[in-house]
Amino acid sequence: MHAKVIRLDGHSLSRAQLVEIASGAAQVELDPDQLDRVQRAADFLSEKVRCGEPIYGVTTGFGSNADKLLGSHRLRDELPGRKAQAHSQTLLEELQHNLIITHAVCVGEPFEPRVVRAMLAIRINTLMHGHSGIRVSTLQSLTDLLNRGVVPVVPKKGSVGASGDLAPLSHLALVLLGGGEAFFQGQRMPGAQALELAGLEPVKLSFKEGLALNNGTAQMLATAVLALDRLGTLLDSADLAAAMTLDAFAGRSGALREEVHALRPHPGQVETARHVRELLAGSTLVDIAYHLVPRFRGWSAQAWEDAQDQALGFDISWDWVPPSQRHGREAFYSRFLPFKGGKKHQPQDAYCLRCMPQVHGAVRDAWAQACRVIDIELNAVTDNPLIFPVAQSAQVIEEQVISAGHFHGMPLALAMSYVKAAIPVLASISERRLNKLVDPATNDGLPAFLIGNEDATDSGFMIVQYTAAALVNDLATRAHPASVYSVPTSANAEDHVSMGANEARHVLEMTEDLAHVIALELYTAAQALDYRQDMLNAARRLACKGDWQALAGKISNAPESGSPQRAQFESEVRQLAQSLAQAADFHAGAAVRAVHGQIREQVQFMARDRAMDGDVKTMCDWVLARLAGA
Repeated sequence: MHAKVIRLDGHSLSRAQLVEIASGAAQVELDPDQLDRVQRAADFLSEKVRCGEPIYGVTTGFGSNADKLLGSHRLRDELPGRKAQAHSQTLLEELQHNLIITHAVCVGEPFEPRVVRAMLAIRINTLMHGHSGIRVSTLQSLTDLLNRGVVPVVPKKGSVGASGDLAPLSHLALVLLGGGEAFFQGQRMPGAQALELAGLEPVKLSFKEGLALNNGTAQMLATAVLALDRLGTLLDSADLAAAMTLDAFAGRSGALREEVHALRPHPGQVETARHVRELLAGSTLVDIAYHLVPRFRGWSAQAWEDAQDQALGFDISWDWVPPSQRHGREAFYSRFLPFKGGKKHQPQDAYCLRCMPQVHGAVRDAWAQACRVIDIELNAVTDNPLIFPVAQSAQVIEEQVISAGHFHGMPLALAMSYVKAAIPVLASISERRLNKLVDPATNDGLPAFLIGNEDATDSGFMIVQYTAAALVNDLATRAHPASVYSVPTSANAEDHVSMGANEARHVLEMTEDLAHVIALELYTAAQALDYRQDMLNAARRLACKGDWQALAGKISNAPESGSPQRAQFESEVRQLAQSLAQAADFHAGAAVRAVHGQIREQVQFMARDRAMDGDVKTMCDWVLARLAGA
């Protein structure tokens, strides 16, 4: 039994509630006050039909048949010598039935159940407005379908996004009529069987009910909501990956400062910078003095005297900057000791780190704009024609049925086009950070491909970057907006369509590959962070032993004993030893450390090459599980 019930009234459904319904964590109930309005519209429509007025899709045909008024009986019954046939349906009822059975023509693999449950909830919610002409009994049957776990089989491809999602919504309604296929209790079966097992009866459609059920934006809206829910979490995950990478680089935090972003206050940019500052809080790696950071040197048997340190998979080293190379840089070397290790003497990081608030923030703004559009659509009427039965306020509304275009998906399509273009951007900057971590020319003193490789047998994380690059290319080639390419339908009666269903479906599918890229960055950054922390703390332990000569042995270009520069060198090595010994333990920010610990519960540090397929799958599954709230 479900612990939570969400009341649908056509006005207050939120994205978060829809995600709960889609996941199966909540059932729905119908607001009694709104049901009065629903029945009022159905009664009004029935009266209009009795009066013989032409109403699109009710007493006329659809699309290019809109100019054909339905008669009171079938023309074939008038053939000479033919007796009038008994029919189970009137022409008006047959029109609605035929609309559903002939429009259910989608192809491809079926949507997963969460998408279909979201579609059902959206359709029910929009019909609760009372402007569609559906009867309360039919709407209740649609609600029972959702609550009793009958999930219509809806193939993914076939909607042009105007007149709404006709084909996929017809698959949804087909099961209500006892046709099509459905999933019930995890099994795929004929729709009639699923209804019977759920204790439900097929529905016989009345005036306009077929049109009310299949004319709207429920598929594109359902996939858009689920895609945006995922992307919202992935934006936070991308910030986390970037923060871990910045810690692994012992990077600079100036580009994240609040006063910096106050000068260019794009909301997403400001929020991203704030979030990453929060993730890095407590880090002793970020903004570290240049001279403290050693660079990786391959392990050798002579690397360490202490037995504990002999177990390390690396050696460390610095270069000493002799006085002859300090001319014109005296001010710098008055602040920093004259040693070059892993950190280049530059005050700014690469764009993939320094411009991360601007890039992540721009994607966050695209996401926020799409959320604004989707929030409106969630509680909008999206079918046609619209029924205004009676005045509902002091303002008199003339009784009328109005043909309009609320089924057109362009508002959603363009919003999702924006998001679609943003996804490869977020993936691309993540891949660039990953690449920077594995490249010894750019990783600030970390080992090449993040592996010791003293025997020249190890590839380390080299090929992880290949996979990320392939995913980024795939995302980029899929980012072309579907919304810019309309293909007219219905004999040109529907001469401009949105293609919003394709757009939103693409975005939902693309979020999975984006999650994989971010997972690969986290996997790589965790390895890099281990190396950075271990190398720094090994240097600190060496300095804390009080043997400056042991530290001097880590200087690659130490002047020989007795040379004129030796005394100055020894003095400066002692200062380096003192700086390292006085430093606190080197570690990442508290939030980064926590997630790093979670990653290490999933996959272990890789000291030597091993099969990585299991690690990669585990990391990808872990990130996807975070999207699902696991």
